[in-house]
Amino acid sequence: MTAFVRNVWYMAAWADEIAGEALFSRTLLGKPWLIWRKADGTYAMIADRCPHRFVPLSMGKRVGDTVQCRYHGLGFDGTGACVHSPFPGDPPAHVSAPAMPIVEKHRGLWFWPGDPALANSAKIPDFSFLDEDRGMRCGHLTIEGNYELITDNLMDLTHAEFLHVESFGVNGSIFHGEQTVRHDEDGAIWNNWDMTAVEPPEWSKAMLQPGDKVDQWLHMRWHAPAAMALTVGLARAGTQRASLILPPMINPHIITPETATSSHYFYDHEDNDAAAEMARQVFVDEDEPMIEAAQRALGAQDFWDARPAILKTDAGAIRARRALMQLRSAEAAVAA
Repeated sequence: MTAFVRNVWYMAAWADEIAGEALFSRTLLGKPWLIWRKADGTYAMIADRCPHRFVPLSMGKRVGDTVQCRYHGLGFDGTGACVHSPFPGDPPAHVSAPAMPIVEKHRGLWFWPGDPALANSAKIPDFSFLDEDRGMRCGHLTIEGNYELITDNLMDLTHAEFLHVESFGVNGSIFHGEQTVRHDEDGAIWNNWDMTAVEPPEWSKAMLQPGDKVDQWLHMRWHAPAAMALTVGLARAGTQRASLILPPMINPHIITPETATSSHYFYDHEDNDAAAEMARQVFVDEDEPMIEAAQRALGAQDFWDARPAILKTDAGAIRARRALMQLRSAEAAVAA
């Protein structure tokens, strides 16, 4: 499997996953990490492994803004430094746990696994719509598949015509649409589908007159390594998108590797049980089995070594993969 890109922001968790003074442990980029909220409202993130005898620090306890190992009582602060020892003398200077920069932004906790000197929070992708009171509930699940396989799935929405028939009630309109792929100066890659005067999806017909046509758009934005936002719009045909059938919907689809072959998926949905069940059906019952089947088929084989067939509709996903390849090459060159 290819190496993880380091000098980018990844999402570790939704901020509301960490309650009060709780110690929160999650495997990220193949290693267990410990996160907690400090008294001043900022966050700390260090390796969830005591450097003394390697037990998880998450088995220990909070002591103010520090974490005390349950095994021998060593205490560590948010920088990973050992700041307390119950034994005679000062804490050993060579005892420390790796730490990473972590910040809260757009309701998420974002961490930087690369060079700390390059960790500029202004480079976190714009998910400011999450800061609005949209009546949405944040969700998280783990999928047994590499994060780039999930990006492939999200950056090519034509699969909805086959995989999401029951959940979305699609009707083939995407095959009458126009695909546009563009690469912005800030590194964003857009994979957009715009359908004009097409049959409305089944779920929208109750809001229309019989025989009405619609203009529909599906715009997916990607930032490295796998932070995506999907905008879905629906308007009455012939109105230049002025007569909206409902306000455009925008949702996050943010993927962070758990390991080389498993991923964390962060998303949101309307704050009700019906929407939660719909999200579960789409992600767990429909997407997840396909992604996990692809991962099993690939095993440890590299995606490109498997010589995948490339379709025109794969353009957005392939650009994202190539952008990551360029980032890896640049980081390898600096390391060399």
